[in-house]
Amino acid sequence: MTNAQDFSKMMQDMLGAFPMDASAAQDAFKTQAALAQKMSKVALEAAEKSTEISAKWTKDTLAKLGDVTVVKDEPTDYSKAMTDFASATAEMAAENMAAFAEVAKKVQMETVELMLAAGKDFSEDATAAVKKATGEAAAAAKKATAAAK
Repeated sequence: MTNAQDFSKMMQDMLGAFPMDASAAQDAFKTQAALAQKMSKVALEAAEKSTEISAKWTKDTLAKLGDVTVVKDEPTDYSKAMTDFASATAEMAAENMAAFAEVAKKVQMETVELMLAAGKDFSEDATAAVKKATGEAAAAAKKATAAAK
């Protein structure tokens, strides 16, 4: 009573009716993979540099904190040590935030450069694929017209 349609056969027939160039898809995939590799490299370099900044900042803070914990002769020396620590910490924070900003700026510049280059590559790939598809479609139309006569 109910027969299941074979959709896979129908799709194969439909796709077979249209000329398709798999190399265009492969080229687009290769271009995308190359972009992903370059973007990953930018992200990993930024993460590595950020980790280095964080580690140095922590190490420097701990060294300055060591000066605070040393036994002092006068009670006023403790407040001076804390004041010096606070001042040094503020200075380190400013320096390290500037270093983080440089990393972010570099990532932004490299990302823009990669995206512009990728846009150019994708545009070239698309243009080549369209030209090839147009040629194949025209040839198929001529062939169909000749066969109809």
